[in-house]
Amino acid sequence: MSHAISRRTAVRAAIGGGIVSPLLAACGPLTPASDRPGALSVHTQLSGAVAGAQVFAEAVATYERRTGRTVALLKNGSDLPIVFETSSLAGKEADVAIVNLQGRTLSWTGLGATIPVTRLLDDWGLRDKIIPDAVAEWTDAHGNLRAFPFTRTNWPVSFNTRLLEQAGVGIPTTSDELIAAADALRAKGIGPVAVGGSDWSGQKLFLQIIQGFVTAEEAKQIFASGKLSESPGGMAGVRHFVELRDAGVFVDNVQGYTSDSELTQFNTGKAAIVPAMSSALAKVPAERAREVTVGGWPKPSQGGVLDHPSVIRSFNGHGIWISENGARKLDLIKPFVQYLYSDEVTDAMILRTGRDMSRVTGTVSTDFPLVAQAARLTTRQVSPVMLPDLSIPQSAFEPLIQATAAAYGPISAEHIVDVFEKAYATA
Repeated sequence: MSHAISRRTAVRAAIGGGIVSPLLAACGPLTPASDRPGALSVHTQLSGAVAGAQVFAEAVATYERRTGRTVALLKNGSDLPIVFETSSLAGKEADVAIVNLQGRTLSWTGLGATIPVTRLLDDWGLRDKIIPDAVAEWTDAHGNLRAFPFTRTNWPVSFNTRLLEQAGVGIPTTSDELIAAADALRAKGIGPVAVGGSDWSGQKLFLQIIQGFVTAEEAKQIFASGKLSESPGGMAGVRHFVELRDAGVFVDNVQGYTSDSELTQFNTGKAAIVPAMSSALAKVPAERAREVTVGGWPKPSQGGVLDHPSVIRSFNGHGIWISENGARKLDLIKPFVQYLYSDEVTDAMILRTGRDMSRVTGTVSTDFPLVAQAARLTTRQVSPVMLPDLSIPQSAFEPLIQATAAAYGPISAEHIVDVFEKAYATA
């Protein structure tokens, strides 16, 4: 059996036959033509309305003009992993993929769908240009660097101080203060915390709240296994979430909100608090940003393990992956990747889009003040917690979003734990 066949068999098993068949039938046009000498194909999530998409496209166009080489872009959003895997089965995948490290992509290098870039990090002179913690996070259990870390994730909490002052309260740093602030805001007709109770943004906050009661190592075990009921700290976290929910901390009808609608509520001044990643904060209008202070999610007043309010921090943003097809074009990929880590591109991404980058740099956003505030938060102000995506198995990723969405409705802590664990059992 050839390596190509065994690789495709492994990827097929990971995707599942029911998904592969209809997608594979249309595999011909999945990747742009890049057969001409000197041409590359790049499959990217930096597209559409995603922060940095336009700047990235301009950077690619500049590279093409300067080098005379063609870089054909294929653009997808959250469906990129499945499209990439499907095209890989037919041997038609793009040479390079720019996509997050989560869910399906966690297994790509182990399956052989992409190649490890451990050796290339030094050979291409990139080790000193990438934050060491980013390299560590993108390295798998076998010591393989899956891809080159490119963008990163900073997920703080934003507080509209004008609305808080209108309600007669300050920025809450503990859960008791948060409940009191929610009561005061509601008395003034202002929504407290806006969050996407129906999607991934609500999931992140739910799991962040649980991390207020467990160590980082225990959090990894819970998110990897789904065995929430076996963790006393995890159970305390669920009960704490229910306490906050039932105290009216979240806006009314939060179960119907998404990551987009939570930001709309905050940007229009209808909600005073929003937990949102820095790329979303880049979309907060200047008038609103002047009223906002960025911090962390209030720590538990009793029984918690954190010293400060919490912030999710991770380097799992977009990485630059090299496919099996790309492994035959390393001489072409090398200068392209080196260009993406140049000061020119890094500065453009930070200054013009508000993106946080995994590149070592002293550049700080000036046009995106909330992003800059978040970047300046220190461990004396906030306690960083992990991004659960790095531990949640692929099979449980989507079912868990549905399960945590249920938690924002009127169900008990015991029921929440039950649907949480079933998300892993039935995945």
